[in-house]
Amino acid sequence: MTEIEAIKVRHSVRKYLDKPIGAENIEAIQECMALCNREGGLHFQLVTDEPKAFRNGVDWPKYGKFEGVSNYIAVVAPKGSGGSEVAGYYGEKLVLLLQALGLNSCWVGGTFKKVKEAYSVEQGEELKAVIAVGYGKTQGVQHPQKKTVADVAVNKSSAASFPDWFLNGVEAALLAPTAVNQQRFKFVLHEDGRVEAQAKFSIIGYAHLDLGIAKYHFEVGAGKEIFDRTSL
Repeated sequence: MTEIEAIKVRHSVRKYLDKPIGAENIEAIQECMALCNREGGLHFQLVTDEPKAFRNGVDWPKYGKFEGVSNYIAVVAPKGSGGSEVAGYYGEKLVLLLQALGLNSCWVGGTFKKVKEAYSVEQGEELKAVIAVGYGKTQGVQHPQKKTVADVAVNKSSAASFPDWFLNGVEAALLAPTAVNQQRFKFVLHEDGRVEAQAKFSIIGYAHLDLGIAKYHFEVGAGKEIFDRTSL
């Protein structure tokens, strides 16, 4: 499964089977996570067989209650909005890997209990979120998109229309998971072909984490041979 295929079929899952994720999957996750940590200056950690974080999960009527979560990735990164953005970018890289491995996942912000002995947070770091991991009871469902390309794409170039690579990137970004599906981001195409990604204010929070997730989707959709996040 390619990353763009994973983007199209992956949905958030909150109910999981009592089934081990398997040694081979753990090895693949750890390998990718080590790469993310090196490249991004992050401190992601895979936590397995730990049910306490979601034992009494909050029930959000619109999104459902978590069940059966005993594996998750602790998204630990440098404090501040910059750390949140990088964490979102590399965390979504992991999420798409999980989908390709046949696993399900869900980004989780505040509806879990922090289990401090399960992972480490060093000075200057903070736990941004966790990513639930496992075999879902279902494959999840696609939530209706609140926004369109016209809502999040801005053309500041002299071209009459957006190039295909840019549109493909924005369409992939619109499939990115964001906190309560808020999609508080914009992608601006400048005259020199540079793309500027902007996080818009959100009363809910997580705007910079969400922007990092959307950036990764944009990069995959636009094509890494054409575009990479260093230009954002």
